[in-house]
Amino acid sequence: MKALPRLKYSGAVDADGHILEPPDMYQRYIDPEDRDKALSIHPDEEGLEFLDLGGGVSSRIIRKGFPAGLGLMDRLAGIVYEREPKTGSPYVDEAPLGAMDPKERIQRLDQENIERAILYPSLSVLWVSEVEDEDRIQPNLKAYNRFIVDFCADSGGRLLPVCQLSLGCVERAERELRRVAEAGAVGVWVPPFTTTRLPLGDPAHDRIFAACQDLGLPLGIHPVFEPKWCAPGRFGDYTSAKYGFFHNTTAGDAVRHAFTSLFQYGVFERFPRLRVVVLESGAGWIGYWLDRMDTMVATIQGRPVREIAPELPSTYFARQCWISADPDEKSLAGVIPIVGADRFVWASDFPHPDHPPDYVPELERLTEALPEESRKGFLGGNALAAYGLT
Repeated sequence: MKALPRLKYSGAVDADGHILEPPDMYQRYIDPEDRDKALSIHPDEEGLEFLDLGGGVSSRIIRKGFPAGLGLMDRLAGIVYEREPKTGSPYVDEAPLGAMDPKERIQRLDQENIERAILYPSLSVLWVSEVEDEDRIQPNLKAYNRFIVDFCADSGGRLLPVCQLSLGCVERAERELRRVAEAGAVGVWVPPFTTTRLPLGDPAHDRIFAACQDLGLPLGIHPVFEPKWCAPGRFGDYTSAKYGFFHNTTAGDAVRHAFTSLFQYGVFERFPRLRVVVLESGAGWIGYWLDRMDTMVATIQGRPVREIAPELPSTYFARQCWISADPDEKSLAGVIPIVGADRFVWASDFPHPDHPPDYVPELERLTEALPEESRKGFLGGNALAAYGLT
């Protein structure tokens, strides 16, 4: 296998790396009474793998060999990890080093000189766009959460599990939140949409914010594939795979909407110890966004927000929020000193191919462009603070 690039700086923490869930993971980890609802990966009649959403229902997105494409990042850089013995599943056989096995992930971190990785899923980022039945969503997310805690358990704290919640049933989400906190999760995350179509900041979700605050777990907002009703309709039906460039460029819009709703409803004022992490949406925009929100709360349109949250949005952000940057963001060196150097973390998005594979050399270039006093925090210290690990 071609050698992985090695970071010349020490103490790096990948704030948003991913794993590839084993094809039978949901079946192995789901509660026995829900086994008929478990997701799984199978070949179709043409031999192309697809995601079975449970009960023989095929995903409309994760099909025709799509699963194997989730781990293409290394291959795009000419880094091919040959797995032996072969299983016959391209999703498994073509998985890059560290995507499916925790010992391999530690090996990868050692080769790249990365100290820790905070881990998120792959399949669960996708299928939530197609399933709106909470009786099917909740048990499969619980299965994933059990798996990711186990995946990280013997890593000596180098692999850190963040568990996924669905706010479509807040009571069940809170129970799961409390369970994963006890099991060893370092944080939880939610998609930008809910099956109830309520905005993230809506008071209906207050018990989640309160529990995160009390348990000391940060709440992440991570982009996902979204239902068609979430897609902007101004261009008609603009949802097919051929518009992948458009979707991946604009995916952060959904996260920005969910994030902004937290200010609309005064969440940070009511929960002053809640920590929020904004993920995989770039970070260069946050300077403009905070300026715009600060301006808006001073206007007549912002009066309802000002009445429930008297501080400026930028003040709440500096107190309670962190944002994940892509290593190839050239404008970030100008934004970080303005917003506050301790608010920014970096992320690889490994092994997903919608980000370039050269994240290590890009991270070096970005780090060298930052003021020297910002580098240590950006590389790792800020991520540890966001997740309460310092």
